[in-house]
Amino acid sequence: MSKNRTITLLTDFGLSDVYVGVMKGAIAQINPQLKIIDITHNIGPQNIAAARFCLMTAYAYFPTETVHIAIVDPGVGSSRRAIAIQCANCFLVGPDNGLFSGVLSRERAIACVQLTNPQYWRTPQPSSTFHGRDIFAAVGAHVATGVRLEELGQAIDPASLVQLQIPNCAITATGIEGCIQYCDRFGNLITNIPKHSIQTENWSITISNFNNTIFIPSGQSYNDSQPGDLIAIIGSEGWVEISVNGGSAQSILKLDCGAIVQLVFETNN
Repeated sequence: MSKNRTITLLTDFGLSDVYVGVMKGAIAQINPQLKIIDITHNIGPQNIAAARFCLMTAYAYFPTETVHIAIVDPGVGSSRRAIAIQCANCFLVGPDNGLFSGVLSRERAIACVQLTNPQYWRTPQPSSTFHGRDIFAAVGAHVATGVRLEELGQAIDPASLVQLQIPNCAITATGIEGCIQYCDRFGNLITNIPKHSIQTENWSITISNFNNTIFIPSGQSYNDSQPGDLIAIIGSEGWVEISVNGGSAQSILKLDCGAIVQLVFETNN
């Protein structure tokens, strides 16, 4: 049965080269009626962790059965697997390198295949450096048109998929220990501490940085601090984030993904 599912694209290709455009051309050659929506093409080069976070954040805003083609693929041309995954609410197409582990922390994989059937590739002899065009775009277009996963290749156990290891936040004697999982273009440092884990209005963030302990008060919005001051707030997706009113927390704190942060519950003595 022919379908016209929505396709999204998320890559680290940028927009100054032709890569995104030719992927869309490869999709249109298969089905020009498909709607294609760009999530972002400005993921940092080879930054799988950032791609994981952005796709996890974005996928739920699209119609059920949307096909998400996501490509941040430093292992292109190697033995890493090319995969397609069917979940209850979406399809995922791309490399098996942990990029999909954020979505799969929220969605159960119903079926998963390694893309071994070249009938559904753009060419049976794909470039060793551009699987986005020659495999993933074509496969995504076929899935969006209604091709079933079992036709695309060999079934694999979803439990065997590569998992990107993002530490879980943990309850401590004084609060919650978490880590930075993403830095956006404004320099906001987004942690893995969810809003629902905070059971009090009185809390702050402390960071041990270069042998110093930095105290960051919490607030409701960026304007609850003075211009240039650090503040911890709940961001739009429900994660605790560290920000600066009118500036960049990343530039001040020099923290990378994985850096440990402590959320401290304040007590009234």
